[in-house]
Amino acid sequence: MQVTRLSIVAALALQTLLTGCATITKDANQAVRIETYSKGNVAVTGAKCVGKNERGEFATDSSGVMRPHRSGENLLVTCSKDGEESGVGTLISRANGGMFGNILFGGGIGAIIDHNKGTAYSYPDWVRVIMGDNLVYDRKNNKDNEMMLGQSASPEELKKIEVAKAAEEKAALEKAAQEKAAKEAKNTQ
Repeated sequence: MQVTRLSIVAALALQTLLTGCATITKDANQAVRIETYSKGNVAVTGAKCVGKNERGEFATDSSGVMRPHRSGENLLVTCSKDGEESGVGTLISRANGGMFGNILFGGGIGAIIDHNKGTAYSYPDWVRVIMGDNLVYDRKNNKDNEMMLGQSASPEELKKIEVAKAAEEKAALEKAAQEKAAKEAKNTQ
């Protein structure tokens, strides 16, 4: 088989496209619907909600859509309204499929790019913040088109979630790397 200049250029272009998979397929910002309720399960409208992660501050009124920059770090959301106690939510970020696809198809460079840009991660899509409460919303439990109610979590429980999250991501990355190595070994036979 003769390798032509055109085939080399095409291969390099394809590799470039695949190495930033989540960067290409995922927006840097994610829509997160925020609703606020009282402890008595009554909707609280017009609360001001601010989300913060290391990439910035993002705001919306409830019930509204916040557009935080994606990140591997959690998003801390605080909602406040006159006459109500503030509601706080910690939205746990999880790696999305784009990061692992990079390892299988594009190599580690794409995964590093997506990790650094934050596009390899997602937050829960829709959360119910309870005014006067402090809850945790783990992306792992996210269901499409369903509001996430959250759970109470002490700092110790939150730390356990973070440790489990890191272990799951590490195991998934190792599995993806093993699958890639097996695929490459099969192709060289």
